Amino acid sequence: MLIESLVAKAFGTNCYVVASQSGSECIVIDPGMGISGELDDVLKRHNLQPAAVLMTHGHLDHTFSVRPVCGAREIPACIHADDAQLLQDPMKGLPSELVGAFGGKLDWTEPDDVVTFTEGQSLELAGLDITIDHAPGHTPGSVLFGLPGDDRAARYCFSGDVLFAGSIGRTDFPGGSMEQMTSSLRDKVLTMDDDTQVLPGHGPRTTIGTERTTNPFLLEVARISRHS
Repeated sequence: MLIESLVAKAFGTNCYVVASQSGSECIVIDPGMGISGELDDVLKRHNLQPAAVLMTHGHLDHTFSVRPVCGAREIPACIHADDAQLLQDPMKGLPSELVGAFGGKLDWTEPDDVVTFTEGQSLELAGLDITIDHAPGHTPGSVLFGLPGDDRAARYCFSGDVLFAGSIGRTDFPGGSMEQMTSSLRDKVLTMDDDTQVLPGHGPRTTIGTERTTNPFLLEVARISRHS
């Protein structure tokens, strides 16, 4: 498994390039602000051809470069159906203060080819078997992308803004819900194996085992579940 991570200069969003090996097709996950040039360098270095762009959710810091990345290669942009509206108008997912930072408007065009998915689907792309777990709370259409592991991990989880090392995604943006986030953490995150490698939308990689024993939000969800 080849996994390269790029960190966007704006908001520190992690963009991932995933392929079975060099010289093959790949997927691009969460192309944020200003990563197009660095992404081109990674693709050239490993001789990779993107088959699709996948988004863990529809917030602008994870989708900003989706149209240029997809348009230059005529590939689809894939997102959960509940966040598809954010590819039409990203401002719908932002609080008023961030909308104001963009002057209330953005030069934005939806990608030409948008593919939506729902809970329980799986995708076969670029020789990869990708599972999709709907995990709302940060946004209505937040998902966890799962891939089989290799000799370094039993499984990989691309968690977007659901789970970070030591924290979780905020739920106070439009469409966010702490109640849904709690359910997602209980039913989707805490049910994963401890040796699952977590590649989050921001910050360093971690494992489910580490987060299960140290992340205060997961500890609280587990405590509530035991006493409910």
